[in-house]
Amino acid sequence: VQLQASGGGLVQAGGSLRLSCAASGRTYIGRFMGWFRQAPGREREFVAAIKWSGGNTYYKQSVKGRFTISRDNAKNTVYLQMNSLKPEDTAIYYCASALYAITSSLSSVGAYEYWGQGTLVTVSS
Repeated sequence: VQLQASGGGLVQAGGSLRLSCAASGRTYIGRFMGWFRQAPGREREFVAAIKWSGGNTYYKQSVKGRFTISRDNAKNTVYLQMNSLKPEDTAIYYCASALYAITSSLSSVGAYEYWGQGTLVTVSS
C-alpha cells in the first residue's frame, strides 16, 4: 500500500487545516486508516483513526471536538479536518494503514503496516 499525505502548512493559532491521505497499490488497502503526529524530540503519537467499512472513528482525547477524521471510499482517501489549532499541535503528521488491527490496538504505532511520508503542520502563536 502506498500512502500519499498532503495538506500541511503554516497556520495561526485558532486556524484550520485539512490533511488528505490517498491510498493506492493494493486491492485491499486495510481495515483502518490512522493519523499520527510527531513533534521534535517526542515520540510519534496517535491522533485519530477511521474504519474503512462503516466509518467508525477514534480520537486522541486532546483533539476531540477540534479534529474530524473522514473517508471517501470511492477515492481511497482519508481526511483530517483540524480546527481551532493550537501551537502544541505543531508536528509532522503521518497517515498509516492498518490491514488487520483491532480497535483496542489503534493507538499503537505497531498496529499499522504502511506509512505515508508525513506532512508538516506548524501552528504559530
